[in-house]
Amino acid sequence: MSNKQWTFLSNHSHVLIYLARNPEARVRDIALDVGITERSALGIIGDLENEGYLSVEKIGRRNKYKVHSKLKFRHSMESHKSVGALINIFS
Repeated sequence: MSNKQWTFLSNHSHVLIYLARNPEARVRDIALDVGITERSALGIIGDLENEGYLSVEKIGRRNKYKVHSKLKFRHSMESHKSVGALINIFS
């Protein structure tokens, strides 16, 4: 019997791809489309920002996100590739 709960991409990669496509998205929309809670979305955005994969610019009451696609993956098996390669697959 197969477990249909897992996916090949993590929630971090889902959020990164989503923000590359929708740089002015609201956290509510990110969470809804990725299938996570708003609190989880905020935590992931914080992780991505802290590691330099994402910049957040406050514009009024909204945020605008910029993905830094030239940065490399963190895991040693993928560290020779940029996250832009992943984003390009889903663009």
